[in-house]
Amino acid sequence: MIKIGVLPFNPFQENTIVVSDETGECIIVDAGNYNAQENAALSKYISDNGLKPAMAVNTHGHVDHMLGVNHVKETYHIPFAIHGKDKFLIESAPTHGAIYGFQVDKVPTVDIDLEGQKELKFGNTTFRIIETPGHTPGHIALYNPENKLLLTGDTLFRESIGRTDLPGGDYSWIMRSILDKLIPLGDEVRFYPGHGMESTIGHETLYNPFVTEVLNNEINYK
Repeated sequence: MIKIGVLPFNPFQENTIVVSDETGECIIVDAGNYNAQENAALSKYISDNGLKPAMAVNTHGHVDHMLGVNHVKETYHIPFAIHGKDKFLIESAPTHGAIYGFQVDKVPTVDIDLEGQKELKFGNTTFRIIETPGHTPGHIALYNPENKLLLTGDTLFRESIGRTDLPGGDYSWIMRSILDKLIPLGDEVRFYPGHGMESTIGHETLYNPFVTEVLNNEINYK
């Protein structure tokens, strides 16, 4: 049985997501904890639930999603995994982070390149890795078919999508990712995004304006 913990961190209210199963193993997805209080809140959630972190995983490399990666790597002695096409964002975090007022003193080392990988495993749980470029070139989503559970990062939000005006962003790519890869997973799939509230694929096909304008043939996104 999968359990999801969502902890909004840093001024961007980025959703740091802890995914665990019955073994007690967990992965920390998009660790955005930025200060001592947020570090403590994440550690408290992990200890209160008796969890053993196995990996830090990022859906993409934007600074608000990686601020806490070094902390969790050093605290729990775990590897850091991200798609190789987003390594440039990790490496440039001190520079692009400063634009948004974030101080990044140390860039985390990438231990596992997820480019071309099909699955991510921990405990008794397997997530499919779905490449969803558009918000960034190496953006991924994580999908667990058994529980119809999806982590979308900043590709798909409740009634919105990720911005595509940052370096490496592309509107046609993100729409292809959403419409060709995520929507076909099924209406009943529940997803947790990188910001904001959880939702379902079915809800987005009815109420997400970026999705419905394409499904209703109001625009051609390609």
